[in-house]
Amino acid sequence: MEMDRAERDILRILQSEGRISNVELAERVGLSESPCFRRVKRLEESGVIRRYSAELAQRKLGLQVTAYVQVSLDKQEDRKQRDFLARVEAEEHIVECHAMSGSHDYLLKVVARSMDHFSELSMERILKYPGVKNIESNFSLKAVKDSNTLPVR
Repeated sequence: MEMDRAERDILRILQSEGRISNVELAERVGLSESPCFRRVKRLEESGVIRRYSAELAQRKLGLQVTAYVQVSLDKQEDRKQRDFLARVEAEEHIVECHAMSGSHDYLLKVVARSMDHFSELSMERILKYPGVKNIESNFSLKAVKDSNTLPVR
């Protein structure tokens, strides 16, 4: 999708200030209100803007552990893979899932209340998902950079 300077500015601002009013947004990007509103609608309808959400403080919600879990599946059977992905999608403590190249099939980002809770999630749930052969876990000691902001060029 081709974007002009105003649309790129709109995206930069909305990434950090999703609740900004159209009036203020229009002023900041140098447009009148109606054209600004139309640009935002176009970005939404084209799928560039997928959704609006609030960013929550993980630790303040009692989720003290962040683990990155590498998952290897037995075989890449379609049914087992669909069942695995359905279980991943249904688990609220798995906040990201990426299909990977390399020695593991998937990388999961898992948040948990404690190490005991993570142990239960991994041993009683993830390891029992369809097709899971093995998992390896790495734990985040500290988030050095934690951003959902994408570069807009």
